[in-house]
Amino acid sequence: MEFDKEILRILMEAGTEGLSLQKVARHVFNAFNSFFNPLNYEDVHKYVAQYLLKNSKRMDSLIEKTDMRGYYRLNMDNQQSQQLMLQFREEQKTNDQNEELPKNEDRSLNLFDNEI
Repeated sequence: MEFDKEILRILMEAGTEGLSLQKVARHVFNAFNSFFNPLNYEDVHKYVAQYLLKNSKRMDSLIEKTDMRGYYRLNMDNQQSQQLMLQFREEQKTNDQNEELPKNEDRSLNLFDNEI
């Protein structure tokens, strides 16, 4: 699901300090909520909470709990999380390259000719 990828992207950007469950849920909600596709925040929060809890149970899991209660981060000892970091960096690099704007050229017609 798209929520899963967004959760991992948010945790990757958070770094080693991690983020609280509430902040992760808010980021996911803001990323997918739109005028034409309204979401219920409580449903998103519940999904994010279940996803983080489920994926942080084992010591070798992709996500780990931090020392602070309710905070999560990517487990850097896990090979999958290291691979995700590389994938997200590559995606970001290609997106940055695609966003280069072409040079603006003035192709409008002159209303007044200088040749009189």
